Amino acid sequence: MGFVPDEGKSLPPPGIVNRNSVWLSGVGWVSALLHNAMNHRPPLKSGVHRQFLMVTVGWFIGYHITKYENYVYAKLDRDMNEYVKLHPERFEQKEKKTFAEIVEPFHPVR
Repeated sequence: MGFVPDEGKSLPPPGIVNRNSVWLSGVGWVSALLHNAMNHRPPLKSGVHRQFLMVTVGWFIGYHITKYENYVYAKLDRDMNEYVKLHPERFEQKEKKTFAEIVEPFHPVR
């Protein structure tokens, strides 16, 4: 699909099972069931080929939405890291403290 530019092609592909694919395939299946119910047909038994088609279309769209989402977040991360490298004076390293320096001494009450 043409939503992801060429620089996004170097990203690893998302997993086949992801939240967008599962969600949109469920939406496609429910929409096929509702279409059957509105036409007074048995919702689960009739139009199984349409149910399968809607699940497949939802899965495909969800996969490519996840691909685009990964590209957008990778681009934002790249821009943020580049900004931090260009302006190190705004992101000074703080001195590291040990856990004992942060926590107050513990005195149990008996």
